[in-house]
Parts: sequence; structure tokens; C-alpha cells
Amino acid sequence: MEFVSPEGLRLDGRRPMEMRQIRAELGAVANADGSAVFEMGNTKVIAAVYGPREVENKGQQIRDQALVRCEYSMANFSTGDRMRKPKGDRRSTEISLVIRQTMEACILTHLMPQSQIDIFVQVLQADGGTRSACINAATLALADAGIPMRDLVTSCSAGYLNSTSLLDLNYVEDSAGGPDVTVGILPKLDKVTLLQMDSKLPLDIFENVMQLATEGCKAIANYIREILLENTKQLEYRRGA
Repeated sequence: MEFVSPEGLRLDGRRPMEMRQIRAELGAVANADGSAVFEMGNTKVIAAVYGPREVENKGQQIRDQALVRCEYSMANFSTGDRMRKPKGDRRSTEISLVIRQTMEACILTHLMPQSQIDIFVQVLQADGGTRSACINAATLALADAGIPMRDLVTSCSAGYLNSTSLLDLNYVEDSAGGPDVTVGILPKLDKVTLLQMDSKLPLDIFENVMQLATEGCKAIANYIREILLENTKQLEYRRGA
């Protein structure tokens, strides 16, 4: 199957180095301490954050830092596949762990000892890049909850199909079986917090794909900052009013 046409266009009309349209909204869940909806093309994710609050299970309490917990799930209607997905399946457990570890790298947990922060992420619509969308939604929800962070952590994927590096894969491209790299970074600190790759790539091609995904992360970070700034202005306006 040809994923890049002779004219240099992908199946959805994008250029190889072009991201899907991104959109975000804060405060989607009224009773959460922080929440956000994040969309990357047709992939749509909602995240809710509760905490910092008292640790429910005292046996899990950490004396000098906050306990971060994460639960990832997919709505049964999120894909065209009508098969019911069991809660807590292996893939969900693995992605929950990935999101938790990525978030722990940015949260200043030492400022909130003996407390817990719960992050719930649900995929409402899946069209590739769900892992990255979940991390971006969780970042926004944490910021909305006022959780102190070292930096915003943002994530994006890139792949290699038809001898071409492609940014931000959709479901069809992701399912093609080519190598793809999911990257999470702290843009201001210029640190990588997540790097997942599901097959081998020659080093020179890997560096190119990695660089492409990193540029995608930086573009998302700029967008998230704009959303947070706009939200802050609205809050100030309401207080002034």
C-alpha cells in the first residue's frame, strides 16, 4: 500500500512533516480538581486529576513525596471494533504505567509528601497516537489542577513508511507495521522523559524520526502554553468582573 503519493501527500492529505490539527479544552469534568480534553485529528482523549489528597491506602503512603497513580481506559465506542474490551487488560495496564512514569518525571512530588495524586485518562475516540494524546491531556489536567511541575511534558509520535519519515501517525499508518517512535519531552529543560520504539531502525533514520517527533512535541508544548495563558486571562477577567 502506498502511504505517500508521488506528489508527497499522505492518505489524509497531509505532508510527511505535517501534524494533524490539535485542539484542547480545560475544565471538562466539573467535580475534578483539574481536567482537560485533548484532540489530535480524530483521536480524542479526556483526562481528570484528583489531588493532592490524603492517601487512601496508608500502606502505599510515601513519607517524602506524593504517590502518583494513573488509570488508562478506552471507551467501548472509541473504535469501530464493537468487541468489548476488558478493563485492566494487559495493554491498558502497560499504558497506565507509561503515563504514570512520564508524569512522575515532571511533577514536583517532593513538595507534596504523604499525599496522592490520581490521574484518570479515557480515550473517547481512537485514530492513532492515543498514547501521546493521553500524555498531553494529562499534562493539561495537571496544570488545570494547579499541580506544581518542573515543565510541561508533551508527547508525539513519528514513523517510517515508504522510505519516508512521517510525523504524527494516524491509525491506518500506525497499523501498517512500520517502525514508529513515541517521544515525550520536557521542552524547556530539553529532556526526554519517554522513548518507545516497536521495531529496529538504522541509526541515521532513527535520528531523523526522533528529531521529527521531538519537533512535534515542541509544537504541542507551544499550543498547550497558549491554551493555559488564554485560560488564565479568562479567569482574571472573571475575577475583575
